[in-house]
Amino acid sequence: MNDVTIDRTGLFDIALNLLTARAIHVAAELRIADHLATGPASSARLAEATGTHEPSLYRLLRLLASVGLFSETAPRTFITTPRANALRSDIPGSLRPFVLHTLGLLYPAWGEMAHSIRTGEEAFTKAFGEPVWQYHADRSEANDLMNQVMSRESEVMIDDMVAAYDFSSFGTVVDVGGGEGALIAGVLAATPGVRGIVFDQPHVVSNALLRSAGLADRAKVVGGDFFDSVPGGGDAYILKWVLHDWNDENCIEILTSVRAAIPTGGTLLVAESVIEPGNDPAASKILDMVMLVLNGGQERTREQFETLLGRAGFHVKRVLPMVSSSTSLIEAIAVEPNQE
Repeated sequence: MNDVTIDRTGLFDIALNLLTARAIHVAAELRIADHLATGPASSARLAEATGTHEPSLYRLLRLLASVGLFSETAPRTFITTPRANALRSDIPGSLRPFVLHTLGLLYPAWGEMAHSIRTGEEAFTKAFGEPVWQYHADRSEANDLMNQVMSRESEVMIDDMVAAYDFSSFGTVVDVGGGEGALIAGVLAATPGVRGIVFDQPHVVSNALLRSAGLADRAKVVGGDFFDSVPGGGDAYILKWVLHDWNDENCIEILTSVRAAIPTGGTLLVAESVIEPGNDPAASKILDMVMLVLNGGQERTREQFETLLGRAGFHVKRVLPMVSSSTSLIEAIAVEPNQE
């Protein structure tokens, strides 16, 4: 075995990334980036503001400064950085809700990943005692946090989507699984002639965001279950980060509901990560594991999307990568059964 080449340092560093991620979660929980938004602060002042142990907080900040979150400009004094600014709670596209949700609330699920690999089943229920969607439906605080994650991530995507795709030819756009309506709000704001419908589970959907954006007269919200049906009346339908939550057969059920509502020739826009061929590092491959563990879902390749959509009566026309995220926009057309 003496001739076997190993890279202990590289693997050791990768394994320790888990602890760095948890340190980022603690910084998000303590709102360190918010406290540094107005200028430099000592670890003593930050400890007083956050109710923490100063020597330990300093050690946390020192670790995070080593990976580009915060910068120590004088002994035990820190400033923010562009990377740390992504944890601020007061900016569009903030990653703070995502970090609190994924590295905090969902943390026990990652410890059960082996269950998913052994069985092909989601591990969330093993960790929490009930499926992920039921868990959030039963707990308003968890549900609110998940809605914040979806809204903040939508904020990042909206500019990309309206830059990549022209919505002006549509009369009504229906966002299926649209949460609080951030995406529809962005589409309507960028395309004055369009009307919108936000459709999601009754405990999720809300028109508060649309009202605050002054768009309530051009959009409505509808509660329901997309496994049963989706609202009619649209000539374009959006599924953003929906299909990756489900296995293929569940996806066919969802897509069949959409196909029943959409006229032949209508447009379906699927916003998802698309796994590229090969083994280069990619966020989509990490997200693929996240989807498996949480609910037995998956990220997919273009070929897998073409097969999936084809089974439900859609033809993939094109795939448009978006600049600021790992998400692509898949444009598909509703066709007659014998056309696909």
